[in-house]
Amino acid sequence: MGSNTVHLVAVDAKSGGRPTPMSDWKQSLRLVEMLDSEGNIDDKGVKKLTEAVQEAADLADNLKCEEFLAFATSAVRSATNSQEVLAHLEKKTGVKLKVLSGQDEARLTFLAVRRWYGWSAGRITNLDIGGGSLEMSTGNDEVPDIAVSLDLGAGRLTHEWFDSDPPEKKTVNALRDFIDAELSSAAEEFLVRGEAGLAVGTSKTFRTLARLTGSAPSSAGPYVQRTLTAPGLRQLIAFITRMTASDRAELEGVSSDRSHQIVAGALVAEAAMRALKLDKLDICPWALREGVILRQIDMGQSEGDE
Repeated sequence: MGSNTVHLVAVDAKSGGRPTPMSDWKQSLRLVEMLDSEGNIDDKGVKKLTEAVQEAADLADNLKCEEFLAFATSAVRSATNSQEVLAHLEKKTGVKLKVLSGQDEARLTFLAVRRWYGWSAGRITNLDIGGGSLEMSTGNDEVPDIAVSLDLGAGRLTHEWFDSDPPEKKTVNALRDFIDAELSSAAEEFLVRGEAGLAVGTSKTFRTLARLTGSAPSSAGPYVQRTLTAPGLRQLIAFITRMTASDRAELEGVSSDRSHQIVAGALVAEAAMRALKLDKLDICPWALREGVILRQIDMGQSEGDE
Protein backbone atom coordinates (compact mmCIF):
# COMPACT_ATOMS: atom_id res chain seq x y z
CA MET A 1 0.00 0.00 0.00
CA GLY A 2 1.93 2.96 -1.32
CA SER A 3 1.21 6.66 -1.40
CA ASN A 4 -0.09 6.45 -4.97
CA THR A 5 -1.53 2.96 -5.34
CA VAL A 6 -2.63 -0.20 -3.62
CA HIS A 7 -0.72 -2.88 -5.51
CA LEU A 8 -0.92 -6.67 -5.26
CA VAL A 9 1.72 -8.77 -6.98
CA ALA A 10 1.43 -12.55 -6.74
CA VAL A 11 4.75 -14.28 -7.33
CA ASP A 12 6.13 -17.78 -7.59
CA ALA A 13 9.08 -17.49 -5.23
CA LYS A 14 11.55 -19.99 -3.82
CA SER A 15 14.98 -19.99 -2.24
CA GLY A 16 17.71 -19.48 -4.82
CA GLY A 17 15.24 -18.56 -7.55
CA ARG A 18 14.15 -15.34 -9.17
CA PRO A 19 10.68 -14.24 -7.99
CA THR A 20 8.41 -14.70 -11.02
CA PRO A 21 5.28 -12.50 -11.21
CA MET A 22 2.14 -14.55 -11.82
CA SER A 23 -0.51 -11.86 -11.35
CA ASP A 24 -0.39 -8.09 -11.06
CA TRP A 25 -3.25 -5.86 -9.87
CA LYS A 26 -3.25 -2.24 -8.80
CA GLN A 27 -5.66 0.52 -7.95
CA SER A 28 -4.78 4.21 -7.97
CA LEU A 29 -5.72 6.03 -4.74
CA ARG A 30 -3.36 9.03 -4.45
CA LEU A 31 -3.60 8.51 -0.72
CA VAL A 32 -1.04 11.19 0.06
CA GLU A 33 -3.48 13.72 -1.44
CA MET A 34 -6.19 12.62 1.00
CA LEU A 35 -4.47 14.03 4.08
CA ASP A 36 -6.41 16.86 5.71
CA SER A 37 -4.92 20.01 7.23
CA GLU A 38 -4.08 18.14 10.44
CA GLY A 39 -2.32 15.30 8.61
CA ASN A 40 -5.13 12.76 8.99
CA ILE A 41 -6.24 10.44 6.20
CA ASP A 42 -9.75 11.76 5.57
CA ASP A 43 -12.96 9.70 5.60
CA LYS A 44 -12.97 9.40 1.82
CA GLY A 45 -9.43 8.08 1.90
CA VAL A 46 -10.20 5.53 4.61
CA LYS A 47 -13.24 4.28 2.69
CA LYS A 48 -11.33 3.93 -0.58
CA LEU A 49 -8.41 2.30 1.20
CA THR A 50 -10.66 -0.24 2.92
CA GLU A 51 -12.31 -1.20 -0.35
CA ALA A 52 -8.97 -1.58 -2.14
CA VAL A 53 -7.37 -3.66 0.64
CA GLN A 54 -10.44 -5.93 0.72
CA GLU A 55 -10.26 -6.40 -3.05
CA ALA A 56 -6.55 -7.23 -2.87
CA ALA A 57 -7.13 -9.73 -0.04
CA ASP A 58 -9.97 -11.40 -1.96
CA LEU A 59 -7.79 -11.68 -5.05
CA ALA A 60 -4.98 -13.25 -3.02
CA ASP A 61 -7.47 -15.83 -1.71
CA ASN A 62 -8.72 -16.56 -5.23
CA LEU A 63 -5.14 -17.04 -6.42
CA LYS A 64 -4.55 -19.44 -3.48
CA CYS A 65 -1.47 -17.53 -2.31
CA GLU A 66 0.37 -19.45 0.42
CA GLU A 67 1.73 -16.27 2.04
CA PHE A 68 0.23 -12.79 2.09
CA LEU A 69 2.66 -9.96 2.87
CA ALA A 70 0.74 -6.74 3.48
CA PHE A 71 2.72 -3.57 4.07
CA ALA A 72 2.26 0.20 3.90
CA THR A 73 4.68 3.02 3.23
CA SER A 74 4.94 6.80 3.50
CA ALA A 75 1.34 8.08 3.34
CA VAL A 76 0.15 5.79 6.14
CA ARG A 77 3.43 6.10 8.04
CA SER A 78 3.19 9.89 8.22
CA ALA A 79 -0.58 10.16 8.78
CA THR A 80 -1.57 11.54 12.18
CA ASN A 81 -4.35 8.96 12.48
CA SER A 82 -2.23 6.06 11.23
CA GLN A 83 -3.00 3.73 14.16
CA GLU A 84 -6.75 4.32 13.90
CA VAL A 85 -6.70 3.63 10.16
CA LEU A 86 -4.71 0.42 10.61
CA ALA A 87 -7.11 -0.80 13.31
CA HIS A 88 -10.08 0.01 11.08
CA LEU A 89 -8.57 -1.89 8.15
CA GLU A 90 -7.85 -4.96 10.25
CA LYS A 91 -11.37 -4.95 11.70
CA LYS A 92 -13.10 -4.53 8.32
CA THR A 93 -10.85 -6.69 6.11
CA GLY A 94 -8.95 -8.99 8.44
CA VAL A 95 -5.68 -7.70 6.94
CA LYS A 96 -3.02 -6.60 9.38
CA LEU A 97 -0.75 -4.13 7.63
CA LYS A 98 2.87 -3.72 8.62
CA VAL A 99 4.04 -0.12 8.30
CA LEU A 100 7.60 0.04 7.05
CA SER A 101 9.85 2.73 8.46
CA GLY A 102 11.51 5.00 5.94
CA GLN A 103 14.86 3.41 6.68
CA ASP A 104 13.49 -0.10 6.18
CA GLU A 105 11.95 1.00 2.90
CA ALA A 106 15.34 2.27 1.73
CA ARG A 107 17.15 -0.88 2.93
CA LEU A 108 14.74 -3.30 1.30
CA THR A 109 14.84 -1.41 -1.98
CA PHE A 110 18.63 -1.46 -1.81
CA LEU A 111 18.57 -5.25 -1.28
CA ALA A 112 16.53 -5.69 -4.46
CA VAL A 113 18.92 -3.48 -6.42
CA ARG A 114 21.97 -5.34 -5.13
CA ARG A 115 20.46 -8.70 -6.07
CA TRP A 116 19.62 -7.41 -9.54
CA TYR A 117 23.09 -6.05 -10.33
CA GLY A 118 25.24 -8.38 -8.20
CA TRP A 119 28.52 -7.87 -6.41
CA SER A 120 30.43 -6.79 -9.52
CA ALA A 121 28.64 -3.42 -9.36
CA GLY A 122 30.78 -2.41 -6.36
CA ARG A 123 29.41 0.43 -4.28
CA ILE A 124 25.82 1.14 -5.27
CA THR A 125 23.99 4.38 -4.60
CA ASN A 126 20.23 4.06 -5.05
CA LEU A 127 17.49 6.70 -5.31
CA ASP A 128 13.78 5.88 -5.13
CA ILE A 129 11.02 8.48 -5.51
CA GLY A 130 7.60 7.40 -4.28
CA GLY A 131 4.37 9.32 -3.90
CA GLY A 132 5.12 10.28 -0.31
CA SER A 133 8.87 10.07 0.18
CA LEU A 134 12.34 9.89 -1.32
CA GLU A 135 14.59 7.02 -0.24
CA MET A 136 18.36 7.15 -0.69
CA SER A 137 20.87 4.42 0.15
CA THR A 138 24.49 3.52 -0.54
CA GLY A 139 26.80 0.63 0.28
CA ASN A 140 29.08 -2.18 -0.84
CA ASP A 141 27.05 -5.05 0.63
CA GLU A 142 23.41 -6.16 0.71
CA VAL A 143 22.77 -3.92 3.73
CA PRO A 144 23.55 -0.28 2.89
CA ASP A 145 25.96 1.83 4.92
CA ILE A 146 23.44 4.68 4.87
CA ALA A 147 19.68 4.49 4.34
CA VAL A 148 17.72 7.74 4.44
CA SER A 149 14.06 8.62 3.88
CA LEU A 150 12.84 12.18 3.33
CA ASP A 151 9.30 13.49 2.85
CA LEU A 152 10.05 14.49 -0.74
CA GLY A 153 7.61 12.26 -2.60
CA ALA A 154 6.22 13.42 -5.95
CA GLY A 155 2.59 13.25 -4.84
CA ARG A 156 3.21 14.91 -1.47
CA LEU A 157 5.10 17.87 -2.98
CA THR A 158 2.53 18.30 -5.75
CA HIS A 159 -0.27 18.39 -3.16
CA GLU A 160 1.58 20.81 -0.87
CA TRP A 161 3.16 23.17 -3.40
CA PHE A 162 1.28 23.38 -6.69
CA ASP A 163 -2.04 25.23 -6.90
CA SER A 164 -2.01 26.03 -10.62
CA ASP A 165 -1.70 23.98 -13.80
CA PRO A 166 0.89 24.36 -15.15
CA PRO A 167 2.74 25.45 -12.00
CA GLU A 168 3.99 29.03 -11.84
CA LYS A 169 7.68 29.51 -12.54
CA LYS A 170 8.27 31.20 -9.19
CA THR A 171 6.67 28.22 -7.41
CA VAL A 172 8.88 25.78 -9.32
CA ASN A 173 11.96 27.80 -8.32
CA ALA A 174 10.84 27.99 -4.68
CA LEU A 175 10.26 24.23 -4.62
CA ARG A 176 13.73 23.67 -6.09
CA ASP A 177 15.25 25.69 -3.24
CA PHE A 178 13.19 23.77 -0.67
CA ILE A 179 14.27 20.37 -2.03
CA ASP A 180 17.92 21.45 -2.11
CA ALA A 181 17.73 22.51 1.54
CA GLU A 182 16.05 19.26 2.59
CA LEU A 183 18.73 17.19 0.83
CA SER A 184 21.84 19.05 1.99
CA SER A 185 22.50 17.24 5.28
CA ALA A 186 21.92 13.74 3.92
CA ALA A 187 23.98 14.48 0.80
CA GLU A 188 27.02 15.34 2.93
CA GLU A 189 26.82 11.91 4.59
CA PHE A 190 26.68 10.19 1.22
CA LEU A 191 29.53 12.11 -0.38
CA VAL A 192 32.02 11.29 2.36
CA ARG A 193 31.51 7.58 1.56
CA GLY A 194 33.12 8.04 -1.82
CA GLU A 195 32.03 7.66 -5.41
CA ALA A 196 29.56 4.94 -6.31
CA GLY A 197 30.54 2.25 -8.77
CA LEU A 198 26.93 2.28 -9.94
CA ALA A 199 24.22 4.88 -9.42
CA VAL A 200 20.68 3.52 -9.72
CA GLY A 201 17.14 4.88 -9.86
CA THR A 202 14.12 2.79 -8.90
CA SER A 203 10.37 3.47 -8.89
CA LYS A 204 7.72 4.42 -11.42
CA THR A 205 8.84 8.05 -11.35
CA PHE A 206 12.36 7.23 -12.51
CA ARG A 207 11.11 4.78 -15.13
CA THR A 208 8.81 7.47 -16.51
CA LEU A 209 11.55 10.10 -16.55
CA ALA A 210 13.90 7.70 -18.33
CA ARG A 211 11.21 6.92 -20.91
CA LEU A 212 10.58 10.64 -21.51
CA THR A 213 14.28 11.18 -22.15
CA GLY A 214 14.58 8.39 -24.71
CA SER A 215 14.87 5.06 -22.90
CA ALA A 216 13.09 1.96 -24.16
CA PRO A 217 9.39 1.48 -23.33
CA SER A 218 8.25 -1.08 -20.74
CA SER A 219 7.10 -3.33 -23.58
CA ALA A 220 10.77 -3.96 -24.42
CA GLY A 221 11.06 -6.02 -21.23
CA PRO A 222 13.01 -5.73 -17.96
CA TYR A 223 16.43 -6.70 -19.32
CA VAL A 224 16.89 -3.73 -21.66
CA GLN A 225 19.30 -1.20 -20.18
CA ARG A 226 17.61 2.10 -19.37
CA THR A 227 19.34 5.23 -18.14
CA LEU A 228 18.53 8.76 -17.03
CA THR A 229 21.15 11.48 -17.53
CA ALA A 230 21.35 14.79 -15.71
CA PRO A 231 21.46 16.86 -18.95
CA GLY A 232 18.49 14.97 -20.37
CA LEU A 233 16.55 15.51 -17.17
CA ARG A 234 17.24 19.25 -17.15
CA GLN A 235 15.98 19.56 -20.72
CA LEU A 236 12.88 17.54 -19.85
CA ILE A 237 12.05 19.76 -16.86
CA ALA A 238 12.26 22.90 -19.01
CA PHE A 239 9.70 21.25 -21.31
CA ILE A 240 7.17 19.70 -18.91
CA THR A 241 6.98 22.64 -16.49
CA ARG A 242 5.28 24.63 -19.26
CA MET A 243 2.66 21.93 -19.93
CA THR A 244 -0.65 21.20 -18.24
CA ALA A 245 -1.23 17.82 -16.59
CA SER A 246 -3.61 16.82 -19.39
CA ASP A 247 -0.97 17.65 -21.99
CA ARG A 248 1.68 15.69 -20.09
CA ALA A 249 -0.68 12.71 -20.00
CA GLU A 250 -0.47 12.65 -23.81
CA LEU A 251 3.28 12.01 -23.68
CA GLU A 252 4.33 8.42 -24.31
CA GLY A 253 5.09 6.68 -21.02
CA VAL A 254 3.12 9.05 -18.78
CA SER A 255 -0.04 7.68 -17.19
CA SER A 256 -3.01 9.97 -16.55
CA ASP A 257 -2.84 9.02 -12.84
CA ARG A 258 0.68 10.41 -12.52
CA SER A 259 0.83 13.20 -15.10
CA HIS A 260 -0.02 15.83 -12.47
CA GLN A 261 2.93 14.87 -10.24
CA ILE A 262 5.70 14.17 -12.75
CA VAL A 263 6.99 17.77 -12.49
CA ALA A 264 7.58 17.47 -8.75
CA GLY A 265 9.10 14.01 -9.25
CA ALA A 266 11.47 15.39 -11.90
CA LEU A 267 12.53 18.25 -9.61
CA VAL A 268 13.33 15.78 -6.81
CA ALA A 269 15.30 13.57 -9.21
CA GLU A 270 17.25 16.54 -10.54
CA ALA A 271 18.04 17.86 -7.05
CA ALA A 272 19.08 14.45 -5.68
CA MET A 273 21.38 13.76 -8.63
CA ARG A 274 22.91 17.21 -8.28
CA ALA A 275 23.36 16.89 -4.51
CA LEU A 276 25.06 13.51 -4.85
CA LYS A 277 27.07 14.57 -7.93
CA LEU A 278 25.53 11.89 -10.15
CA ASP A 279 25.56 12.46 -13.91
CA LYS A 280 23.68 9.29 -14.83
CA LEU A 281 21.40 6.69 -13.25
CA ASP A 282 20.77 3.14 -14.40
CA ILE A 283 17.08 2.28 -14.05
CA CYS A 284 16.48 -0.95 -12.12
CA PRO A 285 13.23 -2.87 -12.68
CA TRP A 286 13.30 -4.23 -9.13
CA ALA A 287 12.45 -2.07 -6.13
CA LEU A 288 10.69 -2.25 -2.76
CA ARG A 289 8.22 -5.05 -3.51
CA GLU A 290 10.99 -7.33 -4.73
CA GLY A 291 13.07 -6.42 -1.68
CA VAL A 292 10.22 -7.46 0.64
CA ILE A 293 9.83 -10.75 -1.25
CA LEU A 294 13.57 -11.49 -1.24
CA ARG A 295 13.83 -10.78 2.49
CA GLN A 296 10.90 -13.12 3.16
CA ILE A 297 12.58 -15.88 1.13
CA ASP A 298 15.82 -15.34 3.05
CA MET A 299 13.99 -15.55 6.39
CA GLY A 300 12.24 -18.76 5.33
CA GLN A 301 15.56 -20.26 4.29
CA SER A 302 17.14 -19.34 7.65
CA GLU A 303 14.28 -20.95 9.54
CA GLY A 304 14.64 -24.06 7.38
CA ASP A 305 18.37 -24.26 8.10
CA GLU A 306 17.71 -24.11 11.81
